[in-house]
Amino acid sequence: MKQTDSNPPDSPVLAMVPLGGYQTNAFIVADEQDEGAAWIVDCGERPDPLLDLLESSGRTPRGILLTHCHHDHIAGIDRALNRFGTLPIRCHRLEAEWNQEPLLNLSALLGDPTRVTPPDETFDEGDACPIGPGWRMLHLPGHSPGSVGFLHEPSGTLIAGDTLFAGSMGRVDFPTSDPEAMKVSLGRLLELPDHVVVLPGHGPGTTIGDERASNPFLQGGPDRF
Repeated sequence: MKQTDSNPPDSPVLAMVPLGGYQTNAFIVADEQDEGAAWIVDCGERPDPLLDLLESSGRTPRGILLTHCHHDHIAGIDRALNRFGTLPIRCHRLEAEWNQEPLLNLSALLGDPTRVTPPDETFDEGDACPIGPGWRMLHLPGHSPGSVGFLHEPSGTLIAGDTLFAGSMGRVDFPTSDPEAMKVSLGRLLELPDHVVVLPGHGPGTTIGDERASNPFLQGGPDRF
């Protein structure tokens, strides 16, 4: 868990770990103000590779932040709590009930209802980001009403959840999705500089510039879809 030589010196220290059958990207992100601590961002099913990496890093987990509360981003929460003990869990206020509601976290649609420990605190855009002062939380509804991204402004690094992928975007055909809200959220992301690195909820990383140039859902702006 470190910066590579190719990263600028102000890049955040983080690791991206794909988890479970959906290969959901989960993250360990170093706390900016406590070099011995780190945050988990999303904690999907079968999270042992993520938890093992955090344990081996020697950093103390400070809590779990959620980009949104679909089952593939929350299913490993209780396993993390069993490993590390009680941790603060935080999500956007619009999804405060979803960890305990299979219809909302979509696990009921798969015939395998998922209920995990609910958040003990919620946030909204404009609140201070727990990871540190270099980070800003962006409310990016569309895929789900409480979807957020975590933007590290000094380096231009965005943990994007399921809003934007390399060559694609998050689904908007779920019962709680909103295609019109997604257009607005994608439009906000297009306002970011081309150099911003996008770390999505699934698949490889990309940049805003690459997606602006080649993502079929962004050609001609977010109204394309």
